[in-house]
Amino acid sequence: MTNKETISIPDQPAASNAEQRRLQMADIARLAGVSTSTVSRALSRSPLVNEETRLRIEDLARSLNYSINIGAQNLRLKQNRTVAVVVPYESANRQHLSDPFFLGILGSLADALTDRGFDMLLTRVDADQLDSAAQVYNTGRAIGVILIGQWRHHDQLNQMAARRVPIVVWGAQLPQQLYVTVGSDNVAGGFLATEHLIQQGRKKIAFFGDTQLPEVAHRYEGYCKALAQYQLPLDVSLHVNASFVENGGRLAVDELCQRNIPFDGLFACSDLLAMTAINTLVEKSYRVPEDVSVVGYDDIALARYFHPPLSTVRQPLMAAGEALVDALLALADQKGGTPRLLPTQLVIRSTS
Repeated sequence: MTNKETISIPDQPAASNAEQRRLQMADIARLAGVSTSTVSRALSRSPLVNEETRLRIEDLARSLNYSINIGAQNLRLKQNRTVAVVVPYESANRQHLSDPFFLGILGSLADALTDRGFDMLLTRVDADQLDSAAQVYNTGRAIGVILIGQWRHHDQLNQMAARRVPIVVWGAQLPQQLYVTVGSDNVAGGFLATEHLIQQGRKKIAFFGDTQLPEVAHRYEGYCKALAQYQLPLDVSLHVNASFVENGGRLAVDELCQRNIPFDGLFACSDLLAMTAINTLVEKSYRVPEDVSVVGYDDIALARYFHPPLSTVRQPLMAAGEALVDALLALADQKGGTPRLLPTQLVIRSTS
C-alpha cells in the first residue's frame, strides 16, 4: 500500500471537524483493509485489536494527520487522573462552600484522591440543574463525578446513571435508584439523637430540617421511630422546615416560638442549625440544656468548641471520602458499584 488515497472535493465548503474525522477514519479503514470499528478500537488501544494491526493503523493515522480527541482518548487510556467533585447550591439561598460540613468532606475527598494519585476538580452547579454536572465528564476533563448531595432531583441523577456517566453521590439510598450512593445511616442517626433526648426526660422534642431533602427525610424517619418506640405522640407542629443557611436556626426558633407550643428538646439536622438555634434560644431566655436539650448532626470540628459544647450525631467524614473515591474509581473502571451505608455515632456533650 504505497499510494495513500485522500478525499478532495474542490470548490465546496470545508467539512466540519466531525465530518472530516469520519472521512479520515474511513480512509484509514480502507487502506488498512479493516472496518471503521476496528480503526476506532485500535486508536483507543483496545485489547481486542492485535498489536500488528494496531501499529499499522496508527502509522496510517499519523500519515493522514488524523486528529484524535485527546480528552476522550485520555479517558479510554486511563491517562486522565482528575475526578470532578461537584457541590450543588440552591439559587434561592446559595449555601456557601465555607459551610464547615462541606469543608470537612472536601478535605476528606482531597486526601483520598491524593493518596490514589488523582487530582480534584471542584465545581458548583445549580441544584435545579444537577444534570449539568455531567459536562465535566462529557468533555473529557474528568473520569467521573462525585456529587455532594442529592437535593430534590433524584430523577436527574437516574438519567445521568442511565447515560453511563460515572457518578457517585453522597446521599441517601432511595427506591428505584440507578446511581451509586455513599452516605451515613441517617435513619439510625435520627433515632440515636431522639432516643437520647427522650432518655434525658424530654417529651416535647422539636425537629428542625427540610424533609424534602432525602437525607433529612431519613433523619426525620429515625426521629419518628424513636418517638413511636418510647410511646410518645408525633406532634407535627413541633417540626419546622428549616433550611441549611446561616440564619436557619434563628428563623426556625422564631417560627417555633410564634406557634406558642411547649417544647423541651430539639433535634436539629445540622450542627450549624443547632448552634444558631441555641444562640437564639439563649437570647429568648431559655437555658440550654436545663430548659431545652439540643442535639445537632454532623459533628463538625467547631461542635466541641462551641459554648456549651454541642451534643451531635457524628458522620464518619474521613471514611466517607475513602468510600466515595473508591466507588467512583470502580465505576470509571467499569466494575460497577453498589450503594454503601456508613455507621453514625452519638456524641454526648453539654447541650444535652
